Amino acid sequence: MTVAQRVRQAERLAQVRPALVEAYQVALRRWMGDPVLMAQGLPFVTEGYRGAGRQDELYTHGRSAPGPIVTYKRGGESKHNSLPSRALDVAFMLADGEVSWSPTLLGKFARLMKAADARVRWGGDFPGDFKDRPHFEV
Repeated sequence: MTVAQRVRQAERLAQVRPALVEAYQVALRRWMGDPVLMAQGLPFVTEGYRGAGRQDELYTHGRSAPGPIVTYKRGGESKHNSLPSRALDVAFMLADGEVSWSPTLLGKFARLMKAADARVRWGGDFPGDFKDRPHFEV
């Protein structure tokens, strides 16, 4: 990660509840300590806190805006909308610089997150058809 990317990570994590930050940091250390996992990509936080306006913008995806549905929550309804945030989203930086939301990688990271703190809920475990795999919450 570049210095600018590390700064953005710190800014995002500063707006997330401490228990979730701690679980993320424990899971990240475990991930980074495993050369097999590190060869697959580096986890990073794409979003922590987001305001109601950003939430409403995401809600339009797959509805009035192009792309797949990414949330069923409108502004003010998401755990991302409180400050400090009760949720964060994760993606992976691949060796070639591409960003991935691989369900396989997110599932592996979810196991580490849940092992770090039993209170962590993973969006991949949500009931119903919609699985929000990048999403972790307390």
